[in-house]
Amino acid sequence: MQNQMGSDALPPKTCTIDRLITVKPDIEKVLSGQKTATRRNGRYADVGEIMTLEGHNFVIDKVYSQSLGELTDENAKQEGYSNVEEYKQSILSSHPGMPWLPQMRVWVHEFSPDKKK
Repeated sequence: MQNQMGSDALPPKTCTIDRLITVKPDIEKVLSGQKTATRRNGRYADVGEIMTLEGHNFVIDKVYSQSLGELTDENAKQEGYSNVEEYKQSILSSHPGMPWLPQMRVWVHEFSPDKKK
């Protein structure tokens, strides 16, 4: 089930956009263009919202729900990894004890550099 509609069709945010990407290696991947999406267990942003990382602005292009079982290698590349297994191992090492269940749902936030600067 993917929902790429406007924020009015989505449930309320569970956190604020400033918490969307906070880990230094992930920030570096975004700034270098290697990371164009992030997956979280909650919804942190609305479509059109601006995320600022180290003085650079990125616009949220899409927000939708996805199950871990739906992840593809292309999705992992959006996250800055070469394949799903590499992404999975990174997530599990960051969240000890977290299960990786195919039916578990996450919120995908896709973004791009803000051209309005």
